[in-house]
Amino acid sequence: MTNVVLVGTLDTKGVEYGWLRESLLHSGVEVIIVDTGIMGEPRVPADVPREAVARAAGAELSELRAAADRGAAVAAMARGAEAVLLRLHAEGRLHGVLAIGGSGGTSIATRAMRALPLGVPKLMVSSMASGDVAGYVGSSDITMMYSVVDIAGINSISAPVLANAVEAIAGMARAFQRSSTDVHRPVRLGAGSRPLIAASMAGVTTAGVDAARERLTELGYEVLVFHVSGTGGRTLETLAGQGVFAGVLDLTLSELADDLCGGILTAGPDRLSAAGRAGVPQVVSLGALDMVKFGPLETLPERVRYRRVRVHNPSITVIRTTEAECAELGRRVAAKLRPATGPTAVCIPLRGLSALGAPGAPYHDPVADRALFSALREGLRGSAAVLHEYDTHINDPVFGRSAADRLHAMIGAVRAAA
Repeated sequence: MTNVVLVGTLDTKGVEYGWLRESLLHSGVEVIIVDTGIMGEPRVPADVPREAVARAAGAELSELRAAADRGAAVAAMARGAEAVLLRLHAEGRLHGVLAIGGSGGTSIATRAMRALPLGVPKLMVSSMASGDVAGYVGSSDITMMYSVVDIAGINSISAPVLANAVEAIAGMARAFQRSSTDVHRPVRLGAGSRPLIAASMAGVTTAGVDAARERLTELGYEVLVFHVSGTGGRTLETLAGQGVFAGVLDLTLSELADDLCGGILTAGPDRLSAAGRAGVPQVVSLGALDMVKFGPLETLPERVRYRRVRVHNPSITVIRTTEAECAELGRRVAAKLRPATGPTAVCIPLRGLSALGAPGAPYHDPVADRALFSALREGLRGSAAVLHEYDTHINDPVFGRSAADRLHAMIGAVRAAA
C-alpha cells in the first residue's frame, strides 16, 4: 500500500490531523501519524507517539516538558521527527509526507522533511506560506501551501484547502511509489542512465554556460543548471556534498561577491566548498564576480549609491565590484579551492566575466579584473588546482565548450584510476 506520513502536534492540531487521516484513508492510501506535541494530551492516537519521537532525539518527553526553554524542546522534537522520518523512509514505509501548522509546527515538520531525499513528496500546509519561506524550504523540494486561515478547526475555508492538500499528497505518493519500479522515472536523483553534472549560471553568463551545457549533453551527461540566486548555490553545494554529481561546472560565482559586499543573493560562507571536500571533479570560473546584486533601486544602501549602478530589472539593482573587492574575491576563491581533494581546474576568461563586463559594456573594467586574476594566481600558487587562461570573454562559445571538455577529461581520468 501507499503510505503517507502525517507529522504534527496532536495536542493542538489533533482534530485537524484526525480529519486528514480519514480523508487520506478515503483516498485509498494508508496513514502513519507521528506526534510531535509536547505539553497537552493528544486528541487522536498516533502510530509513532511523542515519547518515541523525543527518544529518537536522545531525550525524554518528561525532561522536555519540565524544561523552561520551549525553543530547545521544539528543536528536540524536530530532531526526533527527522530521525523517525528517515527510518520510515529507509524501511520503505514512507511515500509522502504531509503536515499542517503555524510557525512552530511548520518549523518542526519542515526540518524533518528537509532531511528526506529529493523526489520524496513533501507538502506543508502553513499559515506562514505566503511570506518568506526560505528558512523552511532551504535547498529541499518541499511544496508549501498557504492555509489562508489559521489551522484552527475544519471550516468553510480550511476544509477545501486541506482537501486539496490530501488529494495532492495522495497523488504524489502513489506516483512516487510507482516510480520505484518505473525505469522511465527514477525514484532517486542520479539513478538515471546519464551521469549528472551541476552547472552554475546567471542571466549575464547564460551564453557561455549554455555552450558548455550543450557540449556536455553531446558527451553523454545530464546537466542540471542552478541559478546563482543564493538558494541555487546552496542547493548545488548540498547535492555536491551528497555525491550526486559526477562533476561540477561552477562557471558563475556571483554569490561570493554578494557574500563579501552585503548583496541580497549570497549563498553563505560555504559556497564553492562541497565539491572540493567530496573529491568531485570541478571546473571553476569567475562568472559575474564583476557585480553585486541588491534589491530595487530605491532600497540601495547609501554606502554604494556613488558606485557604478545599473538597474538589472525592477527587483534587482547591481553595482560594479571595485579593484580592492576583486582582489579579495580572488583570494577567497583560491582559499576555497586549495584544500580540494579532487581534480580542480580554474578557467580564467581574460576579456570579461559577464555580459555587462564585456569590452564596451558598462562594467568593463580591466584594472579590477586584473586584480582578481592576480590574487587568484597568487593564492593558488603551489596548489593542485590547475589554471587555464583564455583570451576570450566568458560568454564566448569557445570558452564554454573548452571548459566542458576539460571537465569531461577530468571525470574520465578519475574513472580510469578507480
